[in-house]
Amino acid sequence: MAARTGKEFLERLSASRPTVHIQGETRTGGIQDHPAFRNVVRTYAELYDLQHSPAHKDVLTYPSPTTGDPVGTSFLTPRTPDDLVKRRKAFKVWADHSNGMLGRTGDFLNSSLMALASAADWFAQADPAFGENIGRYYERVREADLLCTHTLIPPQVNRSVAGPQQGGGKLAARIVKEDDNGVVIRGARMLATSAPFADEILVFPSTVLRGTPDDKPYSYAFALPIDTKGLRYLAREPLDLGRPSHDHPLGSRFDESDCVVVFDDVHVPYERCFALGDAELCNGFYAQTSSMVHMTHQVVTRTTAKTEYILGLVSLLTEAIGIEQFPHVQGDIAEIIATLEMLRAFLRAAEADAEINAYGVLTPAFAPLNAARNLYPKLYQRFPEILRKLGASGLMATPTELDLSGPAAADIEAYLQSATLTGPDRVKLFRLVWDTCISAFSGRQALYEYYFFGDPVRMAGAYVTSYDREPYKAKVQAFLERS
Repeated sequence: MAARTGKEFLERLSASRPTVHIQGETRTGGIQDHPAFRNVVRTYAELYDLQHSPAHKDVLTYPSPTTGDPVGTSFLTPRTPDDLVKRRKAFKVWADHSNGMLGRTGDFLNSSLMALASAADWFAQADPAFGENIGRYYERVREADLLCTHTLIPPQVNRSVAGPQQGGGKLAARIVKEDDNGVVIRGARMLATSAPFADEILVFPSTVLRGTPDDKPYSYAFALPIDTKGLRYLAREPLDLGRPSHDHPLGSRFDESDCVVVFDDVHVPYERCFALGDAELCNGFYAQTSSMVHMTHQVVTRTTAKTEYILGLVSLLTEAIGIEQFPHVQGDIAEIIATLEMLRAFLRAAEADAEINAYGVLTPAFAPLNAARNLYPKLYQRFPEILRKLGASGLMATPTELDLSGPAAADIEAYLQSATLTGPDRVKLFRLVWDTCISAFSGRQALYEYYFFGDPVRMAGAYVTSYDREPYKAKVQAFLERS
């Protein structure tokens, strides 16, 4: 196989049989037709079709090193600066398609797998088989163009204790048995975004493990087909409410489901394991392989696209109602512009200062990307606030598509026009603003961005402790000594 089309993505999904609990119903298959998933599934299919469009195929694909067939650029192992640029351009094409609202498109975890497979020797430290497993798995996902989701953290039962200790150690997914063919996993994990329509689930390390005997059952990394026996998914309430795209322009297209994953004595074959029982290997999983860096390269590209969308939206809003000349409005717009240019600068710096890592992969500089991933979760919270403030009560005056052709049509034309738009066009714009800053979909987006890489407080702590401040302390000390 090679880079998939949308049709091939849907055909594979139609053959999948994941067990999904949603709104009191249990589905085993037929995900592509379920009201909660059918629209976002078709949006994902559009992404795969872009890989074959004349305008984008040269950016979104490259020749497979195995077959020569075109495969997704997010699998490309960068060796040159041009490779990094091509990867970023490919990320941007997909991100632009959803205005950055889809956070778990395939290129995110494809980037992780590329870095992990390149660092096969890291996994081979524990067992040569693990290094071979990650290499084979990456190649399989690349050649079949599979869509992966992942799950990282234990259920939030009692956050005052570590995940393995919650519920007496009986809740978090853990190894409960080992046999000649693999291990058996029991318990639960959060939070697998897009799991119902993915092909594979990556069960990777997240929380820092202490390396005690008690942590051994929680030290693992493996991958499974999404419909493996014993796996089930508890999906949150859908935010696609089945309304026309005019009324819910974002929620009707881009609602990626988030799921709790339950492992009911799931058997994981050894050939699908990348780490087992080794806390040190799990703790170094992302940093020592450069996986975090390459994932963040994709994320900052996506958030750049999202910020471009916010800037365009707020500009149309202020022009429509004639408020852009006011200084306080210009101050808000300037804040968005500054965020956008900062993200672009972070990307440029990361690529300009890229270096070859220990495994021969040209890797973006992490310092600017790390700054972006610490800042954006907070900066994004301002965007819905700005839109709400500038849209004001006009965001409550948003009739539906049916009203545009119903008995209220004349009133809409007369009373809901704006300085630059007809009544129907103003309503359409304000529905988009509403779905970006007020709706349930917008609330999920704000929460998602805030916790995208984890708890921002813990991230800040890690950021401070990992940053080398000694040169700056020495500089100030030298100045004091001259005084």
